[in-house]
Amino acid sequence: MAAPLALIAAGGTGGHMFPAQALAELLLSEGWRVNLSTDDRGARYADGFPDTVERSVVRSATTARGGLAGKLTAPLKIGLGVLTARAAFRRHRPAVVIGFGGYPTIPAMSAALSLGVPRMIHEQNGVMGRVNRVFASRVDRVACGTWPTDLPAAVNGVHTGNPVRQSVLDHAAAPYAPPGDGPLHLLVIGGSQGARILSDVVPAAIAALPDEMRARLRVSHQARTEDADRVTAAYADAGVAAEVRTFFTDVPERLAQAQLVVSRSGASSLADITVIGRPAILIPYAAAAGDHQTANAQSLAEAGAALIHPESVLDAPGLTRDIRAILNDPARASQMAGAALFLARPDAARRLYDLVTEIAR
Repeated sequence: MAAPLALIAAGGTGGHMFPAQALAELLLSEGWRVNLSTDDRGARYADGFPDTVERSVVRSATTARGGLAGKLTAPLKIGLGVLTARAAFRRHRPAVVIGFGGYPTIPAMSAALSLGVPRMIHEQNGVMGRVNRVFASRVDRVACGTWPTDLPAAVNGVHTGNPVRQSVLDHAAAPYAPPGDGPLHLLVIGGSQGARILSDVVPAAIAALPDEMRARLRVSHQARTEDADRVTAAYADAGVAAEVRTFFTDVPERLAQAQLVVSRSGASSLADITVIGRPAILIPYAAAAGDHQTANAQSLAEAGAALIHPESVLDAPGLTRDIRAILNDPARASQMAGAALFLARPDAARRLYDLVTEIAR
């Protein structure tokens, strides 16, 4: 008898793809077959999925971008994607479909709905995304990565936490080295696609730190391709040892080494930070739908694990002040690391897996 098939549908950012990868890894270890349905953007983040996961690049679109032409052609693209997904479902007969949000999940979730396939969604953020909100009342379970999550009326969620990849679990609760007299490791991450405002403000903030602290800093900074050269130059001008890349494939290792993290507050980034347990300064993305990154960051701030700098008031002097205060206070930094670890849900993938098996055929 063939192993049951789980179809995972995830949108085109690391925030959707990384927790989807974590669930895929666990499903495979439990004897399932796994298919991934995503779009061209999502395929760029699929390299970390195990080779045995079959990938399908689907047609989808959003009416929120692309101008008038995009708005007019989006329904056609989505409709063709749904028809393709229905045909694939009839051939492969998935036991369950799990959507992680983003417009590329529309074809798979619509096909599952129309064919009566057991289905569920996982919402990573504290404010439910547009696509997940559409399907929330039409699925068998709604799993929530951040708690509380703003859900549609009459929809009940189950708090599973946000699954993290095995590479993160390998460093779970790694011992924290408080800042002392030696090198000071600072990690700057703006989500899977970098963040321009971090490239604008963080190097300037670090340049204003005392000479003695700058000399000991070891900065890892993830920057957009178009920003990388100027960020590299800014650190060099400040006399700071920095590695600037457009994408770090070894974020878990860098998190484990870090004394402090400066980060956006995307759900996956926060899951990694809490599972490993590191103090953070969080800069929520102001344009995030429903201001969900601020909602994500709130629980860390309330627990004493992080400081929040809203974009509206972000400036280099304020960031300099807080970086200096944390790196000059080993006791405070250790307390923040412990608070982050207290919020962690390293078993989130297992909790999500239990829901999958509960509803699957």
